[in-house]
Amino acid sequence: MRRFSACAAFLAGVLGPTAVHAQAAGTVTHLSGTLSVARPDGQRLLAVNSAVREGDLLTTERETYARIKFSDGAEVVLRPNSQLQVARYQFDSNAPERDSMLFSMVKGGMRAVTGLIGRRNRDRVGVTTPTATVGIRGTHFGLLHCAAGSCAGIQSAGGRPLENGLHVDIATGTIIVTNSAGSVLINAGQFGFVADQSTLPRVVPPEAGLRVTMPNAISTAIASRGVGIGLAKDDVCVMQ
Repeated sequence: MRRFSACAAFLAGVLGPTAVHAQAAGTVTHLSGTLSVARPDGQRLLAVNSAVREGDLLTTERETYARIKFSDGAEVVLRPNSQLQVARYQFDSNAPERDSMLFSMVKGGMRAVTGLIGRRNRDRVGVTTPTATVGIRGTHFGLLHCAAGSCAGIQSAGGRPLENGLHVDIATGTIIVTNSAGSVLINAGQFGFVADQSTLPRVVPPEAGLRVTMPNAISTAIASRGVGIGLAKDDVCVMQ
């Protein structure tokens, strides 16, 4: 395994103040395993208390779960083998007209709770996926995209193997799922599925649905810290 250089102080000298002190969109609050970020200035490992910025492409490795809290109060938990880009994030508590939050789920799965942006400007919150765009309506929801055997071993509530495509579950609120075939509204307690970009999204019965679950240590707001990289004070390290 490659060794990783430490850290924030070192990066400050190498990357300069702009790269290190750019305004954060959110913060990693819980982590088990390896979480990396790709930025224009390179790829890094993140740890608990690491900043997440607009434009970041986040990747979780095998058996890794990561929880990120954003400045408007929204929270996202990533499953193992997932990639999520913070495509757009603008928030000022005193300027709701500037609100904007768009995530791009490249692969894998996530669970999320929307924050103030989703409550006061719900039309400006969304998640794009390989099969559809999900519009948020003040929601607690889960997404899992299956492709090329990535969901092998995961079954629906009824014990069936999962089909390739986007699986959706809604705990509270409402989402609207849209692709080139049309749009479908999915409400709290319902499950949805989208096979591909050209197939209409649909609500599926509970036995065919999937609830995206996370370990309690990650999904529950706990006081203890997650597992970081290196020393407790090290919140970012560069991949060598």
